[in-house]
Amino acid sequence: QVQLVESGGGLVQAGGSLRLSCAASGRTFSRNAMGWFRQAPGKEREFVAAISRTDNITRYTDSVKGRFTVSRDNAKNTVYLQMNNLKEEDTAVYSCAAAVTNFPTTEWYAYKDWGQGTQVTVSS
Repeated sequence: QVQLVESGGGLVQAGGSLRLSCAASGRTFSRNAMGWFRQAPGKEREFVAAISRTDNITRYTDSVKGRFTVSRDNAKNTVYLQMNNLKEEDTAVYSCAAAVTNFPTTEWYAYKDWGQGTQVTVSS
């Protein structure tokens, strides 16, 4: 099992930036693809971004392409989500997750271990 702890959330004005971090501990971090999901109040959990195990293949949901960048540092057991040009509709709890595969899938059921999440609030 991988333990995941997110940080870096907060309140930001529209157009601003935040960088989320997800620190992992437990079994070898570099074995898994990692993903970011988000859930806004009253809405279903939504895939945001994912990155492969070692060769930095990435995937994004359409609404964040060109604004968000997912990256990882296997030496630090950490995955990041750089979020630029934030919009009010990006407001949500953001959670990182470790996939059961090494491919950056968009499906939540392919992720076995989840963090508690960090709140991102974008104001107008």
